[in-house]
Amino acid sequence: MSDHEEEHTIAEDLVVTKYKMAGDIVNRVLKQLVAKCVPNASVRDICAEGDRLLLEETGKVFKKEKEMKKGIAFPVCASVNNCINHYSPLASEGDTILQKGDLVKLDLGAHIDGFIAVVGHTVAVGASRDKKVRGRRADVMLAAHYAAEAALRLTKPGNQNFAVTDTVTKIAECYKCKPVEGMLSFQLQQGRIDGEKTIIQNPTDAQRKEVEKHEFQTHEVYGVDVIISTGEGQGKESEARVTVFRKTEESYSLKLKASREFFSKVQKNHGSMPFNIRSFEDEKKARLGVGECVSHKLVDPYPVLWDKAGEFVAQFKFTVLLMPGGQHKITGLPFDTHLFQSECKITDPELRQIITASTSNKPPKKKKKKAEKEAAHAVKSED
Repeated sequence: MSDHEEEHTIAEDLVVTKYKMAGDIVNRVLKQLVAKCVPNASVRDICAEGDRLLLEETGKVFKKEKEMKKGIAFPVCASVNNCINHYSPLASEGDTILQKGDLVKLDLGAHIDGFIAVVGHTVAVGASRDKKVRGRRADVMLAAHYAAEAALRLTKPGNQNFAVTDTVTKIAECYKCKPVEGMLSFQLQQGRIDGEKTIIQNPTDAQRKEVEKHEFQTHEVYGVDVIISTGEGQGKESEARVTVFRKTEESYSLKLKASREFFSKVQKNHGSMPFNIRSFEDEKKARLGVGECVSHKLVDPYPVLWDKAGEFVAQFKFTVLLMPGGQHKITGLPFDTHLFQSECKITDPELRQIITASTSNKPPKKKKKKAEKEAAHAVKSED
């Protein structure tokens, strides 16, 4: 979007509608992918199927608006156990087969007319009320869930971004866990998955200085991403190859024909949205093209990060619209706390109060919206 164009925000009803439609789509797709996270399932198949569903679902809306861009805003990733994020292997590479007890982080996004809805959800494979998840897996799942619930309630007009940062750390500590260092949540703006304002998790001193303090404002939208680890929470790159990329604003005259072809397809099919190499017919050719584009900063990679082997990482990410009537969370599935049994608890009254606070600014007599009901249901005290 160029500077002279006015930014469209959720102050406009049509923009809210587009966000909600994108939110409904990612929730529907996420629900189908959660059902596929069973023992012996292929991570690669889950990711490919998710991308297919996102394209199919976004293709069904605003059909008459031929010029309107819509589709995948973040390709499906399914990062297992100590893998932190961005794992989405190609057909030409190794796969991961799910086992009972695995923690699978599903991460995806869709957009309609550049208005983006993202979601992240962690599935404990094979968990049920009869076979509860215990130990460190339970600790990290509950830590991430409650930290996300607190983050939702603190991401509101008048509050500062570092209030979210510090509270997420405190809740993680209650479960002897750590937020993954330096992870950013972004303001979402039309056509931008990494908008102006950010919220950082577990920053180093240097990172804390780099992130600007800011206040949340009415009519802003955020993709709030909470990622918690049982380990040190320090992501390292490993053997998994990067498959997710995004076009930057840089320019450069590419030398290789394969690179030029690849880049023109990126511009035409994906614009500024992240994409997976999988979406290109010829993966080998795309791999060749992406190399030159990355080395000249025309596209940025989303590296696959890992914590130490044996650790567990859980993620919950949601999209929230900061409306005059309160926070309106448009993505995320209900979370059943009864599937998890931890020895740890949140005892701090202040933290407990944040987690159970209402997300509505309206007088309580009015009927709660469905999303607010779900949020209230999801944070029933673990007692």
